[in-house]
Amino acid sequence: MTICVILEGCYPYVTGGVSTWIHQYIKAMPQHKFIVWTVGASSELKGKFKYDLPENVVEVRELFLNDALTMGFQKQKYRFSDKEFHNLQEFINCRHPDWNILFQMYHDRGVSPIAFLMSEEFMDILVNICHEEYPYTAFADLFHTIRSMMLPILYILRSDVPQADVYHAIATGYSGILARLGGYVYNVPYMITEHGIYTREREEEIIRAKWVPPAFKRYWVRFFYMLSTGAYDNASMVTSLFERAMEIQIQMGCVRQKCRFITNGIHYERFCNMKPKENNGFIDIGAVLRIAPIKDVKTLLYAFGDLKKKVLNARLFIAGPEDDKEYAKECYDLAEQLQVPDLVFLGTINVLEYMEKFDFTILTSISEGQPLAVLESFAAGRPCVTTDVGCCKELINGMGEDTLGAAGFCVPPMHRGAICDAMEQMCRKDELRRQMGITAKKRVELYYRHEDMVDNYLQAYDEVFKRWQESDSV
Repeated sequence: MTICVILEGCYPYVTGGVSTWIHQYIKAMPQHKFIVWTVGASSELKGKFKYDLPENVVEVRELFLNDALTMGFQKQKYRFSDKEFHNLQEFINCRHPDWNILFQMYHDRGVSPIAFLMSEEFMDILVNICHEEYPYTAFADLFHTIRSMMLPILYILRSDVPQADVYHAIATGYSGILARLGGYVYNVPYMITEHGIYTREREEEIIRAKWVPPAFKRYWVRFFYMLSTGAYDNASMVTSLFERAMEIQIQMGCVRQKCRFITNGIHYERFCNMKPKENNGFIDIGAVLRIAPIKDVKTLLYAFGDLKKKVLNARLFIAGPEDDKEYAKECYDLAEQLQVPDLVFLGTINVLEYMEKFDFTILTSISEGQPLAVLESFAAGRPCVTTDVGCCKELINGMGEDTLGAAGFCVPPMHRGAICDAMEQMCRKDELRRQMGITAKKRVELYYRHEDMVDNYLQAYDEVFKRWQESDSV
């Protein structure tokens, strides 16, 4: 079987997180061939892979959104049917377009996105939007905002689709729409897996974004909700990492019967023989993360500054790549401004080598799915302080039949005081920290092993094909 996995903004250009997950996932299924279809922001990344690709990756298809700007203007006049024009209105208004009609127009017929976005029809739609929603906003601002939204998505609809037996998007958004396009072109099933809830994450970014004018933030949010709904609608299966995320998908319009949750898994054996850290006079805290706004490194820096006033022998090691260069510089500047001793940025590390140097770990994200960094920390017997995002509370305290007990502390996100207090307890209570580490290791051993996760996804592929055959025969 040939599986086309579709990823946005990660593998094979970025290490850690979803990239690590998909790399190990592909390696664990040597019986299948994989096509990696990537969606990136800038073509500057072209060919700059951070991974040696597994042998069963038979093709990498790269797609960059900024290439939409290189499309030449084609003086083409299209006559849209009433049905097509109504669908374009739904699309530009970020409502509920029929994606198959858009596929027919932009993929099959080759309608030029530039020609449409400079057409009278597009201007008529914008004028209506201006009257109904933005009567006090400059029309030029509205034109450029909506055009910048629509150009990349229309551009990717014209993509040359790699042929596969099933398409598997590891998010909704642009990659989810490409999965639906693949299913449409080759009449095969597609499925969606979300590690976090893509639309909610984009919403949080847009709310904080300086580049989005306040007047248009709700429009951008609506745009990403439209993409997610379009990805969910025709998918044969939609998976998430934990039950609460599945319920959010259902609230956002995904049919419950399509939904499954499949927990993440790690290679337990790589970490389980790690000994407790030897006493060196310090309490060493590890934060294994990408330096990006969603990880809220700044609150961690403030909280650690507060901790150092109470626990003089605490040290913090922040390990991970600079996912956002501008934000990383802000973090470095803040650390220098705070003048907190025993704070070290390690950059990208070998987690296996460094985990043995930590007493416990910390993750202060404002959004997560089911973080691999926490599972790896647990497998090494290192408890964790996390924020209450994604399924972190379930990882820390267990759920369902898991009554092992607490494997750390879970605190509100962006709560500097609560984060500091949790770190202080972990630093001062040696026996509690040791017992939590034992619990953490046992939790991963029983419930979060990589081989179990792979088996669950293989079963999911079988179910997707069965559903597809049943629906095709009706």
